[in-house]
Order: sequence, then C-alpha cells, then structure tokens
Amino acid sequence: MTANDKDEGIAPTPTPHKHIIFTELDGLEGVLVDLNTKRYYQLNETASLIWRGLEKQLPVSQIATEITERYEVSHDGAVSSIERALRDFQSQKLVVQRD
Repeated sequence: MTANDKDEGIAPTPTPHKHIIFTELDGLEGVLVDLNTKRYYQLNETASLIWRGLEKQLPVSQIATEITERYEVSHDGAVSSIERALRDFQSQKLVVQRD
C-alpha cells in the first residue's frame, strides 16, 4: 500500500489466485479462467487493465493513474471503477486480499 492509497482510504490491493489464468484476446480485452472451477470470465478493456495491474501487484492509485492516462476519466472515477471491479473479482473468488 502506498501513501496515496492510505490517504484515499483504500485497502491493500488484492492479488490474483495462482489458479486463475489471464489471457489477452486482442491486446485490450481478456479472459480469466479459473482452473479449479473450470469457469471463465470475459473482461472488457478496463477490467483487463485492472487485472494486469493486480498481476504486477500495483497499488490502486497507480492503476488509477494508468486508467486516467488512457481514458477521459477523473482519478476519483478511476478509483471508483477499480473498487467496483475488485468487489466483482472478490465475489467470484478470483483474488485474495494481501496484508
């Protein structure tokens, strides 16, 4: 967690489970495959960018910066999108919370 994440009240960034495989489809969108359940999840461009950030163990603030550089969205809007994606990933048990 970075100082920016602490200032924004953001929990530590979760980490993808080892049994989740990410594959890019066209350099923008992607697919996650859960090797344990054999379920797959299609990710749009933004969700794929967020997932790649999680794989690199980037803090939410840095992922948000990447989103704001690529799309016309405020930093707060990017953080909100990331938090929504993280909730979705967590509800599907695709990620585990780091300490």
